[in-house]
Amino acid sequence: MELAVYKITGEEAGRKVKLDDGVFGIEPNDHAIYLDVKLYRANQRQGTHSSKERSQLSGSRRKIKRQKGTGTARMGDIKSPILRGGARAFGPHPRNYSFKLNKKVKRLARKSALTYKVKNSEVMILEDFKFDQPKTKNYLDILNKFELEGKKTLLVLSEVDANISKSASNIQRAKVTTATKVNTYEILEANKVIFVESAVKELEKMFASL
Repeated sequence: MELAVYKITGEEAGRKVKLDDGVFGIEPNDHAIYLDVKLYRANQRQGTHSSKERSQLSGSRRKIKRQKGTGTARMGDIKSPILRGGARAFGPHPRNYSFKLNKKVKRLARKSALTYKVKNSEVMILEDFKFDQPKTKNYLDILNKFELEGKKTLLVLSEVDANISKSASNIQRAKVTTATKVNTYEILEANKVIFVESAVKELEKMFASL
């Protein structure tokens, strides 16, 4: 498939980029996407939640009422989980939510997500560009040219560019990443995935070497 290349002014550059079908035109695997997104979201969890058990509470161990003859359920000490202010039964404790996922599955998930985006016409190509200094207005101007302000956008660069990243950092729903760091979750979440020309080549080169 071929996509037109655009300038940051909103005009067509007069040429097209041919996308590699091995990256942007495969048979999508929904289960691989599910696993990769699940891994990404699991890695975002801190896992620091913790509840207190009986041994961690301060309070008397005295039995608060006699065992039999009260007509109600038997009761131990004041730290019982069924009492207000008592311990938590089977509560959460700090844990790591991450799990192992094979590189081949991750690669398949990213290619599947990119394929879906291309099929849905949610991918566009920009000429490589630079900013002399970080300026939010400059990045907003680009979004406005393509009527993307307020929409979730993901700009994929070939390498880290601090000026561009900082220019987009104050804009809601606008993300900037690089071809080597782009992940399945960010691709799917974006309404429009914007590649600079060199990023397409970098991405295809990366997948070819794996």
